[in-house]
Amino acid sequence: MKRVWSGIVCGLLSVMSSVSVVRADGFLDTVKSVASKPEVQSAAKQVGNKAVDLTKQTAGKSLTGKLEQEINARLLAEAAKNQCSFKTDSDELEPGCDAKAQKLASAVLDAKKKLVSAGISGFRFEVSGHTDSRGSAAHNKELSARRAGAIVKQLVAKGVPAAEIISVGRGSEQPLVMPDNTPAKQAKNRRYELRVRL
Repeated sequence: MKRVWSGIVCGLLSVMSSVSVVRADGFLDTVKSVASKPEVQSAAKQVGNKAVDLTKQTAGKSLTGKLEQEINARLLAEAAKNQCSFKTDSDELEPGCDAKAQKLASAVLDAKKKLVSAGISGFRFEVSGHTDSRGSAAHNKELSARRAGAIVKQLVAKGVPAAEIISVGRGSEQPLVMPDNTPAKQAKNRRYELRVRL
């Protein structure tokens, strides 16, 4: 009896196996038939192209972000080294700013070359003005905007295209040191910063 059951089971397994092969072959034939249609090949190509484009965009954003960080680190350092002085409560520059403005302009023009050679366009350089915490917020904002504008004028006079540089007044909103309750600390907060915006 065991031999009979064993034979029947083996026979059934053999039939099922051949049916599965036939079904699998039929399924593969259907897949091949559908895949060979021009509209399916076109859709597959579009999906592949989108995947490649997304990969390129991701890689491009990574490289762009790294370049932006490098350029901003240099521009911020150059601005920190080349701070022009202003007359008290004024946007009028004290004497001795010319050489500092030239160094800043050179740094901006060098940054522009790097951005253009990397294929980046639509960028703007930003000069932001900052004050200490003395005075009203409205007055500090207005004064810092005028001072940033004065630096932009210096940079444009040194060759930076006017359409590629903007100024903004931050007032006392972004201090370097807090509290700025001594003349030395207040002097650190009175500054302008330079960076690129992509």
